[in-house]
Amino acid sequence: MKYRKFGSLDWNVSEIGLGCWQIGADWGEVSEDKAKEVLKSSFENGVNFFDTADVYGMGRSEKFVGEFIKSVSERIYVATKAGRQINPHVAEGYYNKELMESYVDQSLSNLNVETIDLLQMHCPPTEVYSSDHTFEMLDYLVSKGKIQHYGFSVQTVDEALACIKRPNTKSIQVIFNIFRQKPAEKLFEIAKEKKVAIIVRVPLASGLLTGKFSKDSSFAPDDHRNYNINGDAFDVGETFSGVNFNKALDAVEDLKNILPTEITLSQLSLRWILMHDAVSVVIPGAKNKDHVNLNTSSSNINEISSLMEKISNIYTEYFFDDVHHRW
Repeated sequence: MKYRKFGSLDWNVSEIGLGCWQIGADWGEVSEDKAKEVLKSSFENGVNFFDTADVYGMGRSEKFVGEFIKSVSERIYVATKAGRQINPHVAEGYYNKELMESYVDQSLSNLNVETIDLLQMHCPPTEVYSSDHTFEMLDYLVSKGKIQHYGFSVQTVDEALACIKRPNTKSIQVIFNIFRQKPAEKLFEIAKEKKVAIIVRVPLASGLLTGKFSKDSSFAPDDHRNYNINGDAFDVGETFSGVNFNKALDAVEDLKNILPTEITLSQLSLRWILMHDAVSVVIPGAKNKDHVNLNTSSSNINEISSLMEKISNIYTEYFFDDVHHRW
């Protein structure tokens, strides 16, 4: 496993971390034993950055993470998120110090820690990113010692650019993959200049970039790839990156045609993300040990400079007109 500096902080984080949504909810059934297996195998493969959220199984994911980090002596960096419990999901809730502190207290309890390494606002309404009230609330939580640092999980590049202007924003979490390339256009360079860490989520486009799906693929009723296919539950960009499923299958075939024989499409997709030096950590999820092993092995794949233009051309042909302007 290779490690990278996390923005302006003195953290050296594994360039491949673990996204812990799968071990919480919304991806079909993941048993307690499988969840623990995913955390253990990730750690054994050099992962020291876990990303979770209070709403991933309403504490289920955080509790698994908390239990695991207590079982090892090595430093593990834990990022969680807050805000999606606000109902209705409106901006005012993100300015409410008492409400947000109550969510942080829940996370502290779930994780069984005294302070949170990194708290991220969890894809709030757009106005939250540019409001002074947001940052006053977050600075308050830092002053109380309940969180060490804060960042933002965003839907759009414009949202990222709004909150990256603030001096205490330490990280941006954004969707970035072969099917969603816009962040590399402007955001990454500014993040590097300001020494803001970039956390990449949805790196495999909800599994499309594993190359294992077909037009006959189906998903469990409690899997967001079933119930959020049209964005009925949350932003459609979180499910299959917001791209057309059938069009993506065609793009995957083009990617397979340029795929080096010694690696998988998943490994190529993760390696492609890591070719961007503004990226601090990419957080693929996993439902079992095999997924973990495949994902983490991508850290040791040779650079793929010769394929970058071909991959860019595939994105332009299939997805640029559909998604580039949306997020």
